[in-house]
Amino acid sequence: MPAADQTLRILRHLARRPAPVAASALARDLGIPRSTIYHLLATLEEHGFVVHLAQDRRWGLGTSAFELAGGYARQEPLARLGRPLVAGLADRLGESAHLAVMSGRDVLYIVEERAARRPALVTDVGVRLPAHLTATGRAMLAALPKVQVRALYPDASSFTERTGRGPQRPSELRELLRTVRQTGVATEDSEITEGFRSVASAVRDHTDWPVAAVAVTWSGDDASVGRITQAVSEAAAALGRRLGAAAHR
Repeated sequence: MPAADQTLRILRHLARRPAPVAASALARDLGIPRSTIYHLLATLEEHGFVVHLAQDRRWGLGTSAFELAGGYARQEPLARLGRPLVAGLADRLGESAHLAVMSGRDVLYIVEERAARRPALVTDVGVRLPAHLTATGRAMLAALPKVQVRALYPDASSFTERTGRGPQRPSELRELLRTVRQTGVATEDSEITEGFRSVASAVRDHTDWPVAAVAVTWSGDDASVGRITQAVSEAAAALGRRLGAAAHR
């Protein structure tokens, strides 16, 4: 069997698993000799597509895999599918809405819909912002396997700041993401721009992977937060269905 085919099968299998996998399990599940599995995993690790958790003796996806996912998400199909939903969200709420994807430890904005008579935002198309400070990034990080988050944020040096707010070490990020998983939505308040807050919800594809996140950003108090949260969650779920998520659940 060609090595390229085996490599792609390994990556696909890891992407569909809820947690890292032992090399022996990969060999068994995929019907690939153990010696070949170890050779391919070593090559994938060298290029950042997998990470080896030595203490657990297991393997998970690496940051280069996130880049591939982001590369797909940046292509026109996702933006084309998401743009009408994001535009409808902005029109319905009268607040600016956007769609973002993960790219390493950043989020990259691929759709931006500015509401009329609302202040300009920094979240323009093509802008990158630290994922751990944004609502969109937090929504996607919370939906990733915890080992992937640890690989992205191994220590305090992985964190940047903008306004002096937000998590600055792995333990703080873990606690924040735990709350996101409990509530189902992510929030951000003045951590990107003073006086602005956001609510976001992850968009999951047919493999339940968080390929993007939908968010709304506004200034002022939280009087409308309930209505905004519900609308954002509904838009993210609708985009997920367009990506085929519903047929696989």
